[in-house]
Amino acid sequence: MAAVTWKCPNCGGGLLLDPSSQKFKCEYCLSEFSKEQISDLPPKKGEEQKQEEQELVLYLCPSCGAEIVTEETTAATFCFYCHNPVVLKGRLEGGYKPDYVLPFAIDKEKAKDIFLQWLKQKRFVPKDFYSPEQIEKLTGVYFPYWLYSCQVEGEIQAEGVKLKVWRAGNLQYTETQKYDVSRNGQMQVDHVTRNALKKADKQLVEGVLPFDMKQMKPFSMEFLSGFFAEKRDMEQQEFQGDVEKEVEVFAKDTLRSSISGYNSVTVMNQTARLKETRWNYALLPVWTLTYKGKRDNHIYYFACNGQTGKICGKLPVDSAKLGIFFLEIFLPLLAVLLLAGYFI
Repeated sequence: MAAVTWKCPNCGGGLLLDPSSQKFKCEYCLSEFSKEQISDLPPKKGEEQKQEEQELVLYLCPSCGAEIVTEETTAATFCFYCHNPVVLKGRLEGGYKPDYVLPFAIDKEKAKDIFLQWLKQKRFVPKDFYSPEQIEKLTGVYFPYWLYSCQVEGEIQAEGVKLKVWRAGNLQYTETQKYDVSRNGQMQVDHVTRNALKKADKQLVEGVLPFDMKQMKPFSMEFLSGFFAEKRDMEQQEFQGDVEKEVEVFAKDTLRSSISGYNSVTVMNQTARLKETRWNYALLPVWTLTYKGKRDNHIYYFACNGQTGKICGKLPVDSAKLGIFFLEIFLPLLAVLLLAGYFI
């Protein structure tokens, strides 16, 4: 297994993917290259050494020769010393090669703006959470996901009841009509998404869903340049049963909702059959920012969908700001009550 990086043919600097233009840029000489152009460039390889302890892997940076220590699931990172992007090529080969990648469409500056706009609505967040030093830690990560697709054939047999009520004089009449109702149909279900990384915060990686999967591209390592990336360590068998049950329930509910015009409906029999099932493995883009609370040592996070800009987060609360807020509200109220009591 080797670490690889793509070098600018003009100056030798590392190439990074620019989400806004979908081109690869050299941050040194500012040259730009299309994916087709960079695909023709041979990646520069470095050596790899394995470190058995702590399940870490040691690489040598292909640019400066510095040691890069990564976890076993890391597939793309940066050299701490020369700051060049490094893609760990062997991590995403063979059975671990993704089928698709969804390139970042939002760059870091846009992600920062989204983060700061979101924080304007949060009054009690500590300043450390959005300090310039903290915001600079915003990181673009390709997270691994499994995507499930299938066709569903469904049938439903039910009894529908229609009631007609009228009055004649002092008497009320009710007419009940019962109908045999049946429906059948097919539906295509695409890209039911599941996180494929055990160490990932489930709220973070699922909170930014959904993505527009129509924009996915066949996997190519060039898209990882300039971002972090993780390799899957969960297989589809771990959640296949839950996903198939979810699809069946969705299909049955959809078929049931197609029956209307009755006062009541009783389902007598219903089936949903899944066919042409398939799983795809994809890397999807997420901007992440984490913060460790100073008092509780709890990890808080902000996440932004790297394609759509959808955000989610778990925020710390500054108890001092919260205390000041209550004082601003209740001290004037207390003063009014005391004055009112004095005059009464």
